[in-house]
Amino acid sequence: MIFDGHADIWTDVAIRRQKGISDVFKKVHLERFNKGEINGGIFVIWADPPYNNEPQKRVFEIIEHTAIEIMENRDIFKIIKKTKDFDTAISSGRMPIIIGIEGLSALGSNFNLLNLLYMFGVRHASLTWNEENKFATGVKGSSNRGLTEYGIQAVKKIEDLGIILDVSHLNEKSFWDVYRYSNKPFIASHSNCRSLCDVPRNLTDKQLKAIAEKGGLVGVNAFREFVHVEEDKQDIEHLADHIDHMVEVMGIDCVGFGFDFFDYLGDETKNSFAGSGNIGVKGIEDTTKAKNIIRIMEKRGYSKDDIEKISYKNFYRIINQILK
Repeated sequence: MIFDGHADIWTDVAIRRQKGISDVFKKVHLERFNKGEINGGIFVIWADPPYNNEPQKRVFEIIEHTAIEIMENRDIFKIIKKTKDFDTAISSGRMPIIIGIEGLSALGSNFNLLNLLYMFGVRHASLTWNEENKFATGVKGSSNRGLTEYGIQAVKKIEDLGIILDVSHLNEKSFWDVYRYSNKPFIASHSNCRSLCDVPRNLTDKQLKAIAEKGGLVGVNAFREFVHVEEDKQDIEHLADHIDHMVEVMGIDCVGFGFDFFDYLGDETKNSFAGSGNIGVKGIEDTTKAKNIIRIMEKRGYSKDDIEKISYKNFYRIINQILK
């Protein structure tokens, strides 16, 4: 089993449903998931460019389409709201899916809208995407700005509700503010190691150790620009190097997958932040190739138990610790 800690499925659902296509997951993605041996994940809602100028409008558009899609796929999806739901999903042959919210820009400064998202089923949240908002500062924001007072309150609210807190996309000051004000494990669902690829979206060894100290995890990201700064080294072997490094720095219990595949995004969105059209990492270009990373880990000597931990058991641990 592979649990993907970060997938923008709901974005694709909204795009296709707005064109009149129904039952999107079964028609477009199910076979691809099966081929890649992905059996569950965190599917996030976010204000995708160019719609991020009106984040609340876009997020609630996606929620509307997501709700219908979930109803159409109840025979495939099991939405994880409580810890026991994961086990129920597996025993019933359905996919354990956590609904996530990537960035809280849609909330304005009203963090109490988290209650609404919680009632909808959201059990994962990050404070921001790359931007500055009322809560926190992303990697494209000011390096001197971290969490706001609203952000500090949101961290407490997220933890009190039993929502998994995600620090991917935060700048360093916001990261360390989360570290300071959080009382529960938090995750970086789709980030890599800055010591191997020096870009702002990746994490320093100090940050990796801090996440491990809190009992959290990091999901390895298959976006090529986060794997290596040299294009000819943006391949699956160098992606596996990030796994090796995380395991060395954090321990085997703190590493997972957060592939961040671009299968689900429109061209305008991709072009807004990808350096070129060549997005996929060689050897693990998209959802259908996810299983290839397991083969690399086997060749590198990872035991069956260790592979299962990285593939899904470490996320299962976080779900058991955080969800109520």
